[in-house]
Amino acid sequence: MTRPDLLARLQALVRGFAAAGLVAGSRVSPREMGRAALGSAVGILVASLTAHALAPGLPALGLVAPMGATAVLVFAVPASPLAQPWPAVAGNTVSALVGALCARFAGDLGLAAPLAVGLAIACMFALRCLHPPGGATALLAALSGVDPGFALSPVLLDTLVIVLAGVAYNRLTGRAYPHALPLHPAQPAGAAPTRFSTADLDAALAHYDQVLDISRQDLEQLLQFAEAAAYERKFGELRCRDIMSTPPLTVPFGCTLAEAWELMRERRIKALPVTDRAQRIAGIVTVADFMKHADFQSIDGLGARLRGLIRASGLTHDDKPHVVGQIMTRQVRIASADRYISELLPLFSDAGHHHIPVLDAERRVVGVITQSDLIRALHRTVKAA
Repeated sequence: MTRPDLLARLQALVRGFAAAGLVAGSRVSPREMGRAALGSAVGILVASLTAHALAPGLPALGLVAPMGATAVLVFAVPASPLAQPWPAVAGNTVSALVGALCARFAGDLGLAAPLAVGLAIACMFALRCLHPPGGATALLAALSGVDPGFALSPVLLDTLVIVLAGVAYNRLTGRAYPHALPLHPAQPAGAAPTRFSTADLDAALAHYDQVLDISRQDLEQLLQFAEAAAYERKFGELRCRDIMSTPPLTVPFGCTLAEAWELMRERRIKALPVTDRAQRIAGIVTVADFMKHADFQSIDGLGARLRGLIRASGLTHDDKPHVVGQIMTRQVRIASADRYISELLPLFSDAGHHHIPVLDAERRVVGVITQSDLIRALHRTVKAA
């Protein structure tokens, strides 16, 4: 069998295991894989050189095998609670000491080996320094029958150097290490309120009752980001035609001011799109337009001036406006029926718009989106998230 054939079979085997749920899928980029691999090699190299310089009498370059596993955690998963400086340094050192003591007092290797691993795990739990390579360190110390000083050199020395190298390398490559744990993780910016509380998450973790290779704070923040992403995805799919009010309430260019004002008062709305004879948008008339022409700058007598504006004068020629086309706003913010709702959010939140006419391909008014329509859509999205 040629090497390419063997590689192809191995890849097919891995894909089969992955399809059966026996292999976790990769969630990192090739760049991150390279970063972690290079960092682990650098950490082991620095630990070896340091141990050789400080304790030249140590065999095997001053390294012990469990340091390879520690390097994997520190450089490949620096956010893991099991990879932080205290678990790494204390976990390896305590485990090495436990293994050495078991070898000295248990007598039989068949008893010393399992006793060392079990006691090391118990001690790491008690000291809150659970570190998986600690189990290997305890086993190595028990099987080798080393002196308790083995815990200090090379174990403590090697682990300290790897951790310090991890701090420098991770920060130089854009990874936070040690990984700070916020007491109150912030929600993603702009996210809707999550549907679970801190107490809910604590109850779920208590029910699960297993060690997770992720901090409780990171898990909560991850869930918040996932919920926010689902919310954004669902809201991002909505288009204007999905939430607009139809049929649109419009008035023609020649509608009298009295008719338009009465219509707004009856329907309790603050704006009316103004259309031409082909139902194409010509402008929009709002309460603000009426107030502007009634000189709202002066409060005294505003009601009388507004009634005078709306009431027909009965004259054939005067300077007073009579129809909405004379007071409407001609520059209108519009949206197409196929436009995504998410694109209109700045218009409502920042620009202060309250009503946006929705047009079809022929620029005919087919609907209107109001702040109420938008709030209803947000409410439905949050409920469905």
